[in-house]
Amino acid sequence: MNKQLLFEHIKQKQSFLCVGLDTDIKKIPKHLIQTEEDPIFAFNKAIVDATADFCVAYKPNLAFYESLGVKGMESFEKTVCYIRENYPDQFIIADAKRGDIGNTSEMYARFFFDVAQVDAVTVAPYMGEDSVKPFLIYPESWVILLALTSNKGSSDFQLMEDAQGERLFEKVLKKSQEWGTDEQMMFVVGATQGKMFKEIRKYAPNHFLLVPGVGAQGGSLKEVAQYGMNDQCGLLVNSSRAIIYADNTPDFASFARREAELLQREMADYLIDKGIIPYKS
Repeated sequence: MNKQLLFEHIKQKQSFLCVGLDTDIKKIPKHLIQTEEDPIFAFNKAIVDATADFCVAYKPNLAFYESLGVKGMESFEKTVCYIRENYPDQFIIADAKRGDIGNTSEMYARFFFDVAQVDAVTVAPYMGEDSVKPFLIYPESWVILLALTSNKGSSDFQLMEDAQGERLFEKVLKKSQEWGTDEQMMFVVGATQGKMFKEIRKYAPNHFLLVPGVGAQGGSLKEVAQYGMNDQCGLLVNSSRAIIYADNTPDFASFARREAELLQREMADYLIDKGIIPYKS
């Protein structure tokens, strides 16, 4: 999916919501474990069916599937196939945080883009250009580089300054733009960073930003939109636990739908304020 088509979907849906499928076998409703052959897939299918009207992207986190071995990876691939077949307008992100020497990264890219056929994969930039470029050879597939994350330890390295006062995340933003353009590269910026989005936009004014941390991690959607939105929206804001674990009864999907709709309505207001979609009385 190219950048323009993603933007069109944002306008059509009046949403820049990404639903994170961080599906933990220990947290899903117990009735699924008791009745379903593949409870992870059954849970994901119900969540996707309930929320697809209100989001433009899904982000399965690979750790939750890899932790279950082969069966977990089968659930991941079945989930991606189900979204592809039933909701082809959805942007699918494999949250894998890969990054290794060139030939290893080439194998990672081959799996995610040739086999799993996702739209994007998150990549750690620490090993530099040759660890990232193998992901960029696939037309209309995306690399999402970690830049300034939402976790507590993000300041351990990402905010470190060199002798000239340049912070590490700034180096990542600037250097990586020598490898790919805003047509194929996004950056991860945590919602908990608040006003730091103004700094991010100085270095990456036109790139899409994948923004985790809204909801359970306490990030402010209002601040993200105020400081991070550009003329083409430029945001995919992820919410995982606040949506998918809103309830653990057999009616869990209805609660997930309600939470997704609330976020979509708020996002529509910010898109109107920015002039990206028209106001409707």
